[in-house]
Amino acid sequence: MVCVRILLAEDHAETAALLAKGLREHAYAVDVVGDGAAALESAELNDYDLLVLDIMLPTLDGLEICRRLRAGQLHTPVLMLTGRDGVGDRVAGLDAGADDYLTKPFAFDELVARVRALLRRRPLLQQRILEVGDLQIDTVTRRTTRDGRTIELTAKEYALLEYLASRRGELVSRAEIGEHVWDEHFDPFSNLIEVYIQRLRRKISDGGADLIQTRRGQGYVLSA
Repeated sequence: MVCVRILLAEDHAETAALLAKGLREHAYAVDVVGDGAAALESAELNDYDLLVLDIMLPTLDGLEICRRLRAGQLHTPVLMLTGRDGVGDRVAGLDAGADDYLTKPFAFDELVARVRALLRRRPLLQQRILEVGDLQIDTVTRRTTRDGRTIELTAKEYALLEYLASRRGELVSRAEIGEHVWDEHFDPFSNLIEVYIQRLRRKISDGGADLIQTRRGQGYVLSA
């Protein structure tokens, strides 16, 4: 599983903040926009794994955004959010190119379940277990073990480890980590990545061989 980056387009600021906070706690990187024009621009410029679009957005509604993206041959999965629960409204959303449709109000757990279901359709997510030597990462349960020992990780530590493991053996730059593990507000001049790398190194090593190599000025490699 490649670390997941989501675009959330929701014009109600409080709702957007709550949804983004919850999704980030599930180790997703989330970019938030509040109007349709910004959503369309972000979706066209950035490489997202999933778009969560509210239908009722200023400037451009979610249906029009979806139509334009599909017309431009952008096939990123789209989960449409709406307060309308009529059959005709659901059909309109699906006909516009949405992959799924969730009616407000909804339980947050249901949103997460729909997100996971859409993401599972991607080929890279079919690999459930990522292995680096004796380190194993279950991308469904998010359980991480090394030589049978369970490793307790925070959501962000897990997201970072999963991204490095999905590219095991490759040099991963700080810029790539910032883009895929954090969001558009990440400060490239902060030392946050180094802090998390050190935390991971302590947790997954714990007396064993160090699996994370630092290439000074270049990035990091997770390798056995």
